[in-house]
Amino acid sequence: MQTLNVRDSAARITRLGTVIISGGASGLGAAIAGAVASAGGVPVVFDLKAPRAADERDHRIVDCGDRAAIERAIADVARTHRIDAVVANAGMDACGDFEEVPAQRWERVIEVNLIGTAALIRAALPYLADSPNPRIVTIASTLGLRVLGAATAYCASKFGVVGLTRGLALDLAGRVGVTLVSPGGMNTAFFDGRDEQFKPAPDAFEKNQLNDPREVAEAVVFALTRPKGVELREMIVTPSRETSWP
Repeated sequence: MQTLNVRDSAARITRLGTVIISGGASGLGAAIAGAVASAGGVPVVFDLKAPRAADERDHRIVDCGDRAAIERAIADVARTHRIDAVVANAGMDACGDFEEVPAQRWERVIEVNLIGTAALIRAALPYLADSPNPRIVTIASTLGLRVLGAATAYCASKFGVVGLTRGLALDLAGRVGVTLVSPGGMNTAFFDGRDEQFKPAPDAFEKNQLNDPREVAEAVVFALTRPKGVELREMIVTPSRETSWP
């Protein structure tokens, strides 16, 4: 059996092309966009707001829970770019016991996190066929593998993303590489605006209970740059003292 040395392995890494990142204006999405750019790719951000001016990312203002808006944005990008990969990252939460969360807020989480993920992938698939090494990465969560209280909408959506991605890996085998990434807690603004009971402790990052999102972003880029035919099916990336895993 032939053994690859480090130089051989580096030579096999696929170059990144144009990567669409939903929810890419902040938090993990912004970290992924930065990592893609640093690796030589072209990130295109879909989000309700523009990326920071300092980032100068190509972007489209998109409601990532609106299928028609996603389809229009994908078609617009395809007019000027060959789409090589999509990272379905857009996500939101609605904390609280099930009966206390208004139905509209609960359903909005499903629309963005799960339906939006499926819509992004469905809209991109015809264009991904033109890429020499098309890739799809979905961002689930450790709460797509285990539940916590007061998080029914988020858990339902992320369990759905896990099932969707595993099914896609079968349906698209040999045509599109599919990777499921399940991060644990990260040190981002995702927790801003919550009641105190649903926020991490102020020292959670220092206590290794939250990761820097750039660490997860690097894992995403690793998945995107595997050689054609090499499938990195699933990754769990957590801080060492993650409270929702295992």
